[in-house]
Amino acid sequence: MVLDKEGKELRKKLQEYADSQNFKLNSNEKALEGIINSLLRNKKFKGEIYCPCRIVTGNKEEDKKIICPCIYHQGEIELTGKCKCTLFWKK
Repeated sequence: MVLDKEGKELRKKLQEYADSQNFKLNSNEKALEGIINSLLRNKKFKGEIYCPCRIVTGNKEEDKKIICPCIYHQGEIELTGKCKCTLFWKK
C-alpha cells in the first residue's frame, strides 16, 4: 500500500499536528498508510476524514466529534499511550 499525493499531504498535516501536541505517528509504516488511506476513504464516501475506528451516525453534529483528530484521542493517549486507531502515540 502506497500513499498517493492526497495521502502524502494528509500525512504531512497529521505529522505537523502530532509534533504540535508532542505525539508521534504510528512508527509501523504499513499500519500508518492503512490508517491514512482509511481516513481518505471516509472523506471520499462519507464527506469527512472520520476516524476509521469510530462509527459514523449520520448526525452531523455528533459526527463532528470523530473527525480526525477525534475528541477522544488525547484521553486515550494519556491512558494507554496511543489512540484507539493507533494513528497517534505518546512520545
